[in-house]
Amino acid sequence: MDNNFRSGFVAIIGRPNVGKSTLMNHLIGQKIAITSNKPQTTRNKIQTVYTCDEGQIVFLDTPGIHKAKNKLGEYMVQVAERTLKEVDAIMWLVEPSTFVGAGERHIAEQLQKVGVPVILIINKIDTVKKEELLPAIDTYRKICDFAEIIPCSALRGKNTQDIIPSIFKYLPYGPMFYDEDTVTDQPQRQIAAEIIREKALHALDEEIPHGIAVAIDRMKKRPGRSNIIDIDATIICERNSHKGIIIGKQGAMLKKIGSNARYELERMLEAKVNLKLWVKVTKNWRDSDFLIKNFGYDKKEI
Repeated sequence: MDNNFRSGFVAIIGRPNVGKSTLMNHLIGQKIAITSNKPQTTRNKIQTVYTCDEGQIVFLDTPGIHKAKNKLGEYMVQVAERTLKEVDAIMWLVEPSTFVGAGERHIAEQLQKVGVPVILIINKIDTVKKEELLPAIDTYRKICDFAEIIPCSALRGKNTQDIIPSIFKYLPYGPMFYDEDTVTDQPQRQIAAEIIREKALHALDEEIPHGIAVAIDRMKKRPGRSNIIDIDATIICERNSHKGIIIGKQGAMLKKIGSNARYELERMLEAKVNLKLWVKVTKNWRDSDFLIKNFGYDKKEI
C-alpha cells in the first residue's frame, strides 16, 4: 500500500433539501443515496465509498438536522448529531443566501463544538446571480470557522471538481476501509426499499409524503435462473385514504411506481427484476419504536 494513501470518514450535513444526496451521487458517480425534492428523504446514515489512487473517502450522508416533531424526527436528529463526533471531516451544505435562519445557526453551534475540520459547500449557485454569491460567502464566514468554502452546483456539476481534493487534505494517512469495488455497505434490500420509496415520493402528491415506509418482504434469485430476481415489497402508509391514492384508479398509480422502481432496480442489480408491490395501512408507525426498527431504522444506534 502506498504510504501517501489517505482514508477517512466524512459526514455530509445540512438542512433538509439542500442537495446532500444529489452531491453525493455526483461525487460517487453512480446513484446510491436516493434523491427527492421532498424533505426527510434520507432517514439513515448512508455510507458511500469513493476510492481513487490518492485515497478512500467513506461518506456518511446524515439525516437533515432540524427541530424534531415526533419519535422518528428525534431519532434522525440524534443520528445526525452523533455522526459529527465520529468523523475526520465534515461537509456542510447550504444554499447561497445572506439570510441565515435559526436552523442554520443551530447547526453552526453544533459544529463549533466538534473540533473537526468543516468544509462549507455553498450549493445551488446556478440559482443566484454572481454578484449575490460573495455576500452569501461573507455571511457564512462570520458564523463559523471553516477550513474551506467551496461554492458549487451539484445538480449542474459546476465547480464540484475541487471538493474531493479539498477533502483529502484533511484525512489521515492509512489503508482502505473497504475493497475498491465497494460503493456502499448498505445491504441491497435496504437500497431496494429506498429506491421504491423514492419512486413513490416522486409519483405521489405532496399530501402523502413522509408517512410512507417500504418493507422488502422477499428478495430472491429465481431458482435455476440467476439473472432473474423476484422482489415482493409492501408500501406502508398511515391512512386508508392514502392507501387509495397510492393504489390509484384501477391500480394505475401503483403500476407507475412499480415500473419506475423496476427500471432503477434492474440497473442496480444488473438482472431482470420481477417486482410485486402491496400497500398496507399501519396507523402512526412513525411513533412506534417497534415499527421504526421493523422498517430498517436502527434504534439501538442511539
